[in-house]
Amino acid sequence: MTEYIEVPGGRIAYDVTGEGPLVILAPGMGVVRATFRLLAPKLVEAGYRVATIDLRGHGESSVPFDSYSITDGGKDLAALIRHLGGGPAVVLGNSFSSGTAAWVAATEPSLVSGIVLEAPFARTVSMNPFMRQLAKVILSSPALWGMYYKNLLKGPKPADFPAYLKTLKANMKERGRLAAARTMGLDDKPEMEGVLPRVFQPALVVMGTKDPDFPDPKVEAELVAGELAGTTEIVMIEGSGHYPHQEFPAETAAAVLAFLGQVAPTPQGAA
Repeated sequence: MTEYIEVPGGRIAYDVTGEGPLVILAPGMGVVRATFRLLAPKLVEAGYRVATIDLRGHGESSVPFDSYSITDGGKDLAALIRHLGGGPAVVLGNSFSSGTAAWVAATEPSLVSGIVLEAPFARTVSMNPFMRQLAKVILSSPALWGMYYKNLLKGPKPADFPAYLKTLKANMKERGRLAAARTMGLDDKPEMEGVLPRVFQPALVVMGTKDPDFPDPKVEAELVAGELAGTTEIVMIEGSGHYPHQEFPAETAAAVLAFLGQVAPTPQGAA
């Protein structure tokens, strides 16, 4: 069931299921929280309270907001954790949201016990003019975004993927949502400068070996892990693209649950 939390400038949609230690699942830009439809139930079954969130301007969250930065997303995550009892929570961020997960861990350390960075865009980047123009074109049309998004999955697509993709494109057709995604997609993430070295909580970096968003996914995973100050593990999901939680949900869940067992064990797991 969709619930909402009020934040400065609008409201953020989320749902929460299960009982136990709190886990927040945050999707990437241009994606809705149903992206975690295969992963979330596995975490709930293992004894966790799981909240999935729609980024500002996405899904059922309101639009427009004045700003869609990493900092804004991090503040939204902090507000949700406080709203759900103050945590501490483990935050999993995919793609753009990996930066928000790291930001809230560094800035509000009492709220976060650990982070999972999946296919992370967690460092300051600088797109060359050609790639920036290409991104503008792709993020100018729900149909083009749908084609690009589909290409980001290099592993097996879920059986319900056609229906999910149809829903995703329909959401992007709503006024203001494509503009929100475009703003996030073109963000060079200057706020991430110096953030990763201030993350002292344990971290897990999950990366698909065939992620097309990175020239060398393993190298990117190692760069991110190398900047984090806390204990960090890397798990490469063989054959996966940018969304391991959709392409290989069992393997992704196994990696995440092993990490959760260390940083936020359930009562039965701790026994």
